[in-house]
Amino acid sequence: MAVTRALVRARSRPAARRGDASRAQVAEMQRSRLLAAAVRTVDELGYAHATVAHITLRARVSRRTFYELFANREECVAAVLEDAARRIAAEIERAGLEDRPWRERVRGGLWAILSFLDREPVLARVCVVQALRGSQGVLERREEILRGLARVLDEGRLEGSRGRECPPLTAEGLVGAAFSIVYARLLRGEREPLTGLLGELMGMIVLPYLGPAVARREQSLPVPASTRGPAARDGMATRTEHDPLEGIPMRLTYRTARVLEDVAAHPGVSNRMVSELAGIVDQGQVSKLLARLERLGLLQNTGAGHSHGERNAWCLTDRGLQVTQTIRVHAGHDGEVAS
Repeated sequence: MAVTRALVRARSRPAARRGDASRAQVAEMQRSRLLAAAVRTVDELGYAHATVAHITLRARVSRRTFYELFANREECVAAVLEDAARRIAAEIERAGLEDRPWRERVRGGLWAILSFLDREPVLARVCVVQALRGSQGVLERREEILRGLARVLDEGRLEGSRGRECPPLTAEGLVGAAFSIVYARLLRGEREPLTGLLGELMGMIVLPYLGPAVARREQSLPVPASTRGPAARDGMATRTEHDPLEGIPMRLTYRTARVLEDVAAHPGVSNRMVSELAGIVDQGQVSKLLARLERLGLLQNTGAGHSHGERNAWCLTDRGLQVTQTIRVHAGHDGEVAS
């Protein structure tokens, strides 16, 4: 017993710090599941018919937890738009366009947006089509995103004498026109990739600022190779659209996540050590939770167990390791478990 306690003290962070970190991690994971469920629910039922009850049922998250994270359904859907906008902005930043001429920055940014929408068709329909049917808060968030795009296009007025003749409303009109074209394609359910619109949209955008000759050149430029396959496979483009724990019939709770993290950090731990690491006093609850995680295929007992008069020795299965890593990635902790 003394050795076990010493091991717990040596390997563990202070209880308060571990508890705060684990709770924050689970809260972010639950938020991710709710956003994924909201995307699927709104796409399937339509914005008007999707309710908080539908979203929480699909996410396997309680209504109480939902309202701890979001004030209402509208705030949840607005968070979907914000999450998508952040991810697109991150892709544009990784493309290193900031020092390029205006026309190249616009083309690179437009390609990133169209590629993202192609990779995430369900999310695209929610953000572009269903969001237009949203409440005032959702519409205001959508307009904020479009205004940001218009500010980038408005820099075209600095591109020579022709550009200076364009009024500020030109950029807003171009963003609105491009949005309407993409909206119509998604609403009709066309199978052709949106990236195929790159040349025509670029010609439309540069025409008022740089003239017809440049517009024709933009229309004739080859379209870059599609990024649909690799980006979807490497997991970078599926965070909002898909439930990271889909297929596992369990609710993610603080206690469950903490036990998985503790077993990941200390392979071969006994029931009693899990109890001390996770701060669960009731040994019966610990045994039931470990048995349930074993039935779900997330843990395996590598010890002889009580039937042989020896202690259990719990380790993560391959599936359990994947779930634990998923929790870290979606919570923004994709490194090693702190110990």
